[in-house]
Amino acid sequence: MAKKPATSAQMPDQPPVEETAEQHFDRILSGDQFKILKAVLDQLQKDAAAMHTAIVTTNCYRNFLDKLGYRVILLPQIHEQDCYSRMGPAGGIRAVLPVHDIATYSTLVTLVNYDSTVTTTPKSLDFYDNQLAEFKTRLMQ
Repeated sequence: MAKKPATSAQMPDQPPVEETAEQHFDRILSGDQFKILKAVLDQLQKDAAAMHTAIVTTNCYRNFLDKLGYRVILLPQIHEQDCYSRMGPAGGIRAVLPVHDIATYSTLVTLVNYDSTVTTTPKSLDFYDNQLAEFKTRLMQ
């Protein structure tokens, strides 16, 4: 179902008069508060329709990844600097996605791997659970 695009007189953070589900998904995801989540979703290389369906039908990050065909591997900790040397098909890592949490002086690292796995830590999993829940709430409004 095609809908009218936004007019130039609208505010950028306001929804267009009418938008498709994919446009709505992309607009919400492009907000500043979801910049970190967007970085991970971009690396999963799935289209917006598949991600939208997975988000609507799940309530946690791990299940969301599972619905997209990714298996989660949990490690107690991941040393960010060690991961960069293993990037590329030979090392198995497609993307190293660190989140530097200033409040706790810690770095939450997520690895997206070529073998359709996501390697992360329990703290990172909790962080992305919260991000996904907030995103889903905004998406459903």
